[in-house]
Amino acid sequence: MANVILPTPAGGTEVYEIGEPRAFETAINGALPRVAYAAAHVVADPLVEQDPWLDVRLDWEATLEYRRYLWSLGLGVAEAMDTAQRGMGLDWQTSLELIRRSVAAATDYPGRALIACGTGTDHLPPEPSRSLDEVIAAYEEQCSAVEAVGGRIILMASRALVACAKSPDDYRRVYGRILEQAQEPVIIHWLGEMFDPALGGYWGHDDHYEAMEVCLEIIAAHADKVDGIKVSLLDAQKEIDMRRRLPKGVRMYSGDDFSYPELIAGDEEGYSEALLGIFDAIAPAASAALGAMARQDMAGYHEILAPTVPLSRHIFKAPTRFYKTGVVFMAYLNGHQSHFAMVGGQQSARSAQHLAELFRLADRGGLLRDPDLAAGRMATAMATYGIAA
Repeated sequence: MANVILPTPAGGTEVYEIGEPRAFETAINGALPRVAYAAAHVVADPLVEQDPWLDVRLDWEATLEYRRYLWSLGLGVAEAMDTAQRGMGLDWQTSLELIRRSVAAATDYPGRALIACGTGTDHLPPEPSRSLDEVIAAYEEQCSAVEAVGGRIILMASRALVACAKSPDDYRRVYGRILEQAQEPVIIHWLGEMFDPALGGYWGHDDHYEAMEVCLEIIAAHADKVDGIKVSLLDAQKEIDMRRRLPKGVRMYSGDDFSYPELIAGDEEGYSEALLGIFDAIAPAASAALGAMARQDMAGYHEILAPTVPLSRHIFKAPTRFYKTGVVFMAYLNGHQSHFAMVGGQQSARSAQHLAELFRLADRGGLLRDPDLAAGRMATAMATYGIAA
């Protein structure tokens, strides 16, 4: 058995033995029973001269290869969103190039490479002195650029709008202007403050249920331009409550990385589609679970996903905005990239203890596809903290 030395919560170390990986049945025949996007991470280029906290340098081939991997499992790609460190290292110009390259790569998978792309206002510094017209123009610039390269829009939340909005009516005005111009129905993303503290009070209210009313009014007024809404509040009941009130034909995309199995499974009144950062880290399990659902094997669906939930809850634990570190670490452990360097130096955002528990939970879920490789890479990572044999 492969093993590795890990730190323990008590402050010591242990020799941890890795179990056998699970063989996931990921071949997808026909359509999945749910629309399923994995919000995909980016791979930094560690070999170029740069200031990692300031510069954005991507390993384009490794970044695109991960998207091909997701498509090969039957999953869609949600491109250039917060999982790709949008707003935490990835700037708009690099995001647009990433979108352009990913949309082009998707053409190699005709009819089965689902992709939607994040657009926002992140090139506009958030300041109270900004006008709503400036926010609208920033959204228009990004939406037009994404549509010009053939991308479908995920309308991301705007820090600039939060900074300058005076009331819920300001959200109605901005979203109304953008939605009425969209060439195709968009996915609206309500990203909660636990993911980005700068987005507190979105839709003009601190209370999520009051905010929900404003969001639902906007969707109802422009239902023909809204494919769906992704709700990232880490509160299953709020997602269900909103899901039950959406206009007919408007989808709920779960952004709940704590309760996704039951939200996607749904109930007698409906279900959520998936647009999840955790699907990047657990892609084979997500694919296999949806395959079981397609076969109407709901027991198999839940059995596959159940061990992934403790891992997801750990990766997305507070401060939740640092979850990207765990997602990239999983890709490193599983051999999808040769290093653990991140845009913005974000590999330092989680501790050795956090990474060690992530490793244990990934192993218990059968998600370390090559135990020897994972052990070697974990040992390398732990050595940088002085934890070695």
